Amino acid sequence: MSEPESHAQRIDLWLWHARFYKTRTLASRVVADGRVRLTRTGQVRRISKASATLAVDDELTLPRNGKIVRIRILALSTRRGPASEAQSLYALLETD
Repeated sequence: MSEPESHAQRIDLWLWHARFYKTRTLASRVVADGRVRLTRTGQVRRISKASATLAVDDELTLPRNGKIVRIRILALSTRRGPASEAQSLYALLETD
């Protein structure tokens, strides 16, 4: 896990790197369907474009394995590494 030069990353790329979805296309599709919400500085908004950016300390609410999960972004990544590396990118806040 390494921090990219910028302090933001495309949401579809980050979801794929963090192993929430098996392919980047699937991550893009979930975002495009409007099924992901981004919370930044207390403002909640529904994301509908895979090119939307997220940063460290943002929170995401998204579907995963038939449940709704809330996570906090702890780090950005430049690659899709092993599962242990992917788990260090976020903190699970709650599940429904």
